[in-house]
Amino acid sequence: MKKLLFILLFAVYSSASFAQHFTVATYNLRNDNPTNDDSLRGNGWKQRLPVLAKLIQFHDFDIFGTQEGLIHQLKDLTKAMPDYAYTGIGRDDGKTEGEFSAIFYKTNKFKLLKHGDFWLSTITDRPNKGWDAVLPRICSWGAFQEIKTGYKFYYFNLHMDHIGVVARRESAKLVLAKIKAMTANQPVILSGDFNVDETSDSYAVINTSGKLKDAHDLSPLKYAENGTFNDFNAENKSKGRIDHIFLSKDFAVTRYGILTDSYRALNNQTHKFEAKLPSDHYPVMIMVDHK
Repeated sequence: MKKLLFILLFAVYSSASFAQHFTVATYNLRNDNPTNDDSLRGNGWKQRLPVLAKLIQFHDFDIFGTQEGLIHQLKDLTKAMPDYAYTGIGRDDGKTEGEFSAIFYKTNKFKLLKHGDFWLSTITDRPNKGWDAVLPRICSWGAFQEIKTGYKFYYFNLHMDHIGVVARRESAKLVLAKIKAMTANQPVILSGDFNVDETSDSYAVINTSGKLKDAHDLSPLKYAENGTFNDFNAENKSKGRIDHIFLSKDFAVTRYGILTDSYRALNNQTHKFEAKLPSDHYPVMIMVDHK
């Protein structure tokens, strides 16, 4: 009897020790653009940055995709979060100009083996606008290795066009084709601001591909009481999820959450404190297991 109990305990322990987990997230940072009125409304980058960085560190994101960040915003984040590094380039010139779709990762947890970027267009190797897109759109990717276990996976991160319906559909097809050509059936994570919810055709292209599946659908525990776009309004209620994380079948999702964290700041006009948000999107965070 004792021997049987020992075998059962060993089996449970072995299973737990071989299963590894880490957190994945996607977060549209909201670009720091002097032509918008964010600062006038109390939502400027300098005010949001400390809260946003603490949110990421408190929820302990291990690896996460970002959208809209400009080069100085990414530098500000790495300064505020010295345990992280990022990969990605600016979409306007392929260097530092324009918004990034950067991937941040903990340097003590992951090793970046190789990386690259491609534009969401029929011309993928240089800045341009594809199909009916209004803006140039880019997808950044990295091949990562978990330092502790040696586990290797690919991470793709993007920001689809907000106007072009054809561009979004064709971009979804392009990303899938790139993933299939580049990853050789290795584990894959795809995150981003897709600018459409789960009822759209471009979302369906990915979610019904047989290659990737929405982490929301896979998770047994969902903490998603709101949509992912908030327009800097803490009172705003939405249902649609336009920020998504898709996974290959190599991962098991244990938790999925849309993090609606807010903070309080003084309104200089009313002299009262009011609810503020670190970005005009809520981050999506998941916990994944792998072996």
